[in-house]
Amino acid sequence: MDHEPHEPSAGVISVPSQPPSEPSGPGPQGLGPQGPSAGGDSGTMSQDTEVDMKEVELNELEPEKQPMNAASGAAMAVVVTGGTEKNGLVKIKVADDEADAAAEAKFTGLSKEELLKVAGSPAWVRTRWALLLLFWLGWLGMLAGAVVIIVQAPRCRELPEQRWWHKGALYRIGDLRAFLGHDTGNLAGLKEQLDYLSTLKVKGIVLGPIHKNQEDDLTETNLEQIDPIFGSKEDFESLLHSAKKKSIRVILDLTPNYKGQNPWFQSIQTDTVAIKMKEALRFWLQTGVDGFQVRDVQNLTDPSSFLAEWQNITKSVSEDRLLIAGTDSSDLQQILRLLEPTKDLLLTSSYLSHSSLTGNHTNFLVTQYLDAFGSNWCSWSVSQAGLLTSFVSPQLLRLYQLLLFTLPGTPVFSYGDEIGLEGAGLSGQPAKAPVMLWDESSFPNTSASRNISMTVKGQSGDPDSLLFLFRWLSDQRGKERSLLHGDFYNLSSGPDLFSYIRQWDQNERFLVVLNFGDVGQLARLGASNLPTGTSLPAKVDLLLSTQPGREKGTSLELEHLNLQPHEGLLLRFPYVA
Repeated sequence: MDHEPHEPSAGVISVPSQPPSEPSGPGPQGLGPQGPSAGGDSGTMSQDTEVDMKEVELNELEPEKQPMNAASGAAMAVVVTGGTEKNGLVKIKVADDEADAAAEAKFTGLSKEELLKVAGSPAWVRTRWALLLLFWLGWLGMLAGAVVIIVQAPRCRELPEQRWWHKGALYRIGDLRAFLGHDTGNLAGLKEQLDYLSTLKVKGIVLGPIHKNQEDDLTETNLEQIDPIFGSKEDFESLLHSAKKKSIRVILDLTPNYKGQNPWFQSIQTDTVAIKMKEALRFWLQTGVDGFQVRDVQNLTDPSSFLAEWQNITKSVSEDRLLIAGTDSSDLQQILRLLEPTKDLLLTSSYLSHSSLTGNHTNFLVTQYLDAFGSNWCSWSVSQAGLLTSFVSPQLLRLYQLLLFTLPGTPVFSYGDEIGLEGAGLSGQPAKAPVMLWDESSFPNTSASRNISMTVKGQSGDPDSLLFLFRWLSDQRGKERSLLHGDFYNLSSGPDLFSYIRQWDQNERFLVVLNFGDVGQLARLGASNLPTGTSLPAKVDLLLSTQPGREKGTSLELEHLNLQPHEGLLLRFPYVA
C-alpha cells in the first residue's frame, strides 16, 4: 500500500540530523540497518519541511531538555530519523488550539458605539450627576469658609497718607564750606559727598543759605542768585539731579539777611522783603527744589501771616513740597501761635534744649508737645540750627539720638551730629561753624588732640561708634511701621526714667526706656496709660542698647529690667491678637 503524502500543518518543527558516518552491521550494500523502510520514511520527512516547519538542531541535549519532553496534554507528532539517538530529526506538531486561544486573549477595546451605549446607561448617568453635585457642594463650602475667615479676621488699620519727610530724618548743612572741611567748598564738592549722605539714610538735606547777600544791604541781596563762591545755577541744578537719583530731597534755606545782624533786615523794609521772598519761592520751585527753610521767624512783624502765604505758594506747585520754619523760642505757646494758620508746616525750635533734663521732665515736655499738636505732624530737634553737643552733655548724646529717632515726627539733625562734632568758637566771640571731621587731615593745625575716633573715617568701621548708632537708628526709623507712624503711649517709671511704647495696628511693638540719671536703675514700668487690649509682655527682645555690654537679640524680663547710667534701650515684642 502506497504511502499518502503528508499534509503540511502548522506547528511542526523539523530538526535535520547529521548524515550517518558509517553503515553498521551486515546487510545489502547501500542499505542501513533499518532496511528500505527507514530510507522511505526519511524521504517522506524531508518533504514535510517545506510547509510551516521550523528547523531546530539538537546538539547533544540531555534527555530532560529534549523537545520530546514537552508538557503533557499538548498534542504533538514526533518522528526521529537519522539512524542515531544522538543526532536525530525531531518534528513537533503543536496543537492549533493554543494559537487560537492566544489570539482570542488579545483585547481590542470597545468601539465608539459600545462606549456611547455604556455611557448612556442609567447607572453611569446617576454616577456623573452625583459626582458633579459633590464637586459644586465642595466648591461652595470652600467659598463660604473663605468668606467667614475674611469676615472674622481683624481689620487692618488704614495707613495714613505720608510724604517723603514723614519717612526719615532731615540733615542740615548750614555752612557748606565748613561741612566740606575747607574754604573752597562748593556745590560741586557737595555733589561728591552724596554717597556719604546716602549711608546716613536721611530723606533730605537742608542747604544754605547760599544766595547772594550783602550784610544788612537789601538792595545788594539777590535771593534768586547763588553766591559765586558756591558755584553757579548750573552747579545747583546738577546737584538736584544727582540727589534725586539717590532719593535725597534738597531743601533750600532762603533766610534773606543770613550774613547780617537781623535775618529779616529792618522792620521798615518788611514789604520789600516780602515781595522778594515770593518771587524767590516761585523761581526756585521752577528750578526743582523740594522745599524751603526760613529761620528766626519770630523776628518777622507778623510771622504767622507770612508763613501762611509762603506755605500756599510752596504747596501751589505740589503737595509734595515742604516749608520749614525755625525759631529760637522754647515756649510752647509761642510755637503754637506760629503754626496756627498753617498746615503741614515743620517747625524747629529750642523746645528740648534744656540742659538739666530728667526723665520725668522729658516725659512732661514730649507729652505736652504731642497733645498740643494733636493729629498734626511735628518735628524734633534741640535747636533751629545748632549741634547736639551745644545743648546735650557728651554722655547723653547716644540717648538723645535714640530719643529723636523714636518719637512720632520728623527728626532734624545738623551736620556732625552723627559723629558728636563739637561746636567751635572762642570765648567772648560769636560761634563759628565747626569744620566737619572727615579724617585726620580735617583737624585744624592748632588742634592739640587729633583723635581719629572723632572722625567719620575712624567711626565708620566701629560698631560701637556714634556714627554706627546713627545709621542703624535712621535705617530702622525708615522701615518699621510702628516707628514711622505708630501711636505713642508713655509709661510711668522712676524719676530719672522716660519710657514709652510705639505701636501700629498688628505690627511689632517697640518699647523705649531711657535712663537720664547718673546711676543705674531698675525699670518699674506701669501700663496704666495703655489702651484697652494693649499690655506689657513678660519678656521682650533687645534690639539696641546705647551702652556696650549687652548682646543684641537677648530676651529680657521686664520685671527685672535694670539700666546702666545714661543708658537707652530699644526693645521689641510681637503683636498678640
